[in-house]
Parts: sequence; structure tokens; C-alpha cells
Amino acid sequence: MLATAIESMPIEDADNLRRILEYDRVAVVGASTSYEKAAHIVPAYLQRHGYELRPINPNADEIFGERAFDSLTDVAETIDVIEIFRPSEEVPGIVAEALTRDDVNAIWMQPGIRHDGAALEAETAGLDVVQDRCMKVEHGQLIRNPMD
Repeated sequence: MLATAIESMPIEDADNLRRILEYDRVAVVGASTSYEKAAHIVPAYLQRHGYELRPINPNADEIFGERAFDSLTDVAETIDVIEIFRPSEEVPGIVAEALTRDDVNAIWMQPGIRHDGAALEAETAGLDVVQDRCMKVEHGQLIRNPMD
């Protein structure tokens, strides 16, 4: 009998992406103070569209006009979605931190970021997982009012 590897099933369909995008409190792990980086551009866009940001960057005091935190465990406020702008090899540690919280509903990994093992662990714990997709692009396609 052959053993079958269990694979993660990241969310890719429009209805479930839209459902995740309806959450409004986003912790941005790897938020950047550099205006030209995606880790600044994407969350700044989200903030302009009504999302409450919790920037995570141990090298900054403030980003997007919000207090920056050293880690997810330092955030006392509610977090719905964790948006990751860190290298794929750091995802397992971020997911482990997320799983210590009882308020996180989804993990969102930006383009070029994926970790199937950590994704499966998050899914097993009941979290929605999106890998290798841009939250700004998906919001623009699925949520944003065309008149914006």
C-alpha cells in the first residue's frame, strides 16, 4: 500500500478570496517603511480602502501612521488576516505565532511566497490560506468599487 502525501489546499476561487477580503483587520508581517516596496504599496492601498493595519516590523516604530509591532505576539488588538511579506522559509515561524492566537481567520502569502507545510498546518488548525497571490490585486478585481 502506497502512502499518500497530504497536500495543502490554498484558496484560489473568487468566492472564497472575496470572503477573506471581507475581513478588515490585517497584520502585515514584513511591512516596509520604503515607499517603493510592495510591502509598503500593498498595505497602504488596503488602508486607503478601509482596512485596519497592524504593521509587524521590529526595525520601525510606525508605518502607515500606525504603531509598528515587533511580532504578532505583541499585538493586543484583534487580527483577522495575517498578510506575509517575508521569505518563504520564514512562513513556518509566522504560522506558529499565528496559531498561538485565537482571533486569526486567514493567512495570506503575497506573490512569490509559499510554504506548503506551514499552509497545511494552518489549514489543519482551521485557518484559510492563500499562497502566492497579491491581496491588492485580488481586492481590486473582486471587491473594489469600479468608481474608486
